[in-house]
Amino acid sequence: MRYLTIIEKTKTGYSAYSPDLPGCVSTGLTYEEVEQNMREAIEFHLDGLKLEGYKIPKPSTSSTYIEVAA
Repeated sequence: MRYLTIIEKTKTGYSAYSPDLPGCVSTGLTYEEVEQNMREAIEFHLDGLKLEGYKIPKPSTSSTYIEVAA
């Protein structure tokens, strides 16, 4: 499955979250690190849901860029 992941620059590196997986977040010093950490966080989150007997949420969030004159 492919989950939309939002990655944001912070004062100390990067943070990430997935709108389809509430509570699933991660951080990293570099973009590459937060991306890898978030991949691991999503896998861990989904494993936890399975262990607790919850359904795995299907990805439903999408994104687009809107161009405007600035």
